[in-house]
Amino acid sequence: MSLCSGNAFRRKFSWSYRLLSTYVTKMRYLSELKEDDDACKNAQQTGAFYLFHNLSPLLQKSEHKYLVPQHSLVELERLLGKLGQDTQRIEESVLIGCSEQHEAWFALDLGLRNSSLSASLLKPEMETELRGSFTDLRKALFQLSTRDASLLTTAQALLRWHDTHQFCSKTGHPTKKNMAGSKRVCPSSKIIYYPQMAPVVITLVTDGPRCLLARQSSFPKGMYSALAGFCDIGESVEQTIRREVAEEVGLELDSLQYSASQHWPFPNSSLMIACHAAVRPGQTEICVNLSELEAAAWFSHEEVAAALQRDQQQGRGLPFWLPPKIAIAHHLIKEWVERTC
Repeated sequence: MSLCSGNAFRRKFSWSYRLLSTYVTKMRYLSELKEDDDACKNAQQTGAFYLFHNLSPLLQKSEHKYLVPQHSLVELERLLGKLGQDTQRIEESVLIGCSEQHEAWFALDLGLRNSSLSASLLKPEMETELRGSFTDLRKALFQLSTRDASLLTTAQALLRWHDTHQFCSKTGHPTKKNMAGSKRVCPSSKIIYYPQMAPVVITLVTDGPRCLLARQSSFPKGMYSALAGFCDIGESVEQTIRREVAEEVGLELDSLQYSASQHWPFPNSSLMIACHAAVRPGQTEICVNLSELEAAAWFSHEEVAAALQRDQQQGRGLPFWLPPKIAIAHHLIKEWVERTC
């Protein structure tokens, strides 16, 4: 075998192997459903549906956590029929993922006031029928499994976006959702609109042995977290971090390091970009911008390490406590504690 043919063989084998990868085939399947309305509609026949009412997911309480019930297409059609609703409402659902076996997952909001097909369904009637309750996602988020939390935050973000983007910003004409809910199209101008997230930086500022934590008045009592702020038009992530730190606590930064990112659905779907930042040597005096923050302070490694050992409930009544594990701020703080041990 020549070198050329050998390279060609390796390229072909590598391509075939990647096609057999569970992750690759799953992503390609989801991509197909987003682009092919017929394929997406067929996937609904064997798929599972998560139900919402005015952006609150249907949950079932089990001890100290929430369970998220799934419904088949047949069950959903039966429910809609029992409540006097047109089964055509199912076309309002959005694709939110699929299993490793390619069972497609969808989310449908049965109570949004802007539904084009019917008035809101009666919430108590639905909860009785479904043996669950439509629960505010922000309150339930920390009692969900990681998988369910990811699915429901994705679903809520998509459902909210479709509810608030029903008209073309250029022509004013109603836009039309594709079957998967991955875009909306204006029939008049042919402009395609895609769901968007607002980029937000969240930064843990340190001076070596200490980290800076702050709180907003909207935070639960006693909770402190890393600094955060929205990116402005024209800014890079680095520029946003430097500006936010200067605006909120009056400090200049010496260095930045990216850590991780996370989708956050509140209040209107953000991409949280988490970074570590070090202040310039000798510049640690905080000047809190009270229009942005309620308080900010330096905390020692020992103080923060102890706070990480307490969960959200145990932290109440103590000097301060940290965001729960599902929040990227928690992981950013934990990363610093472990790094500086």
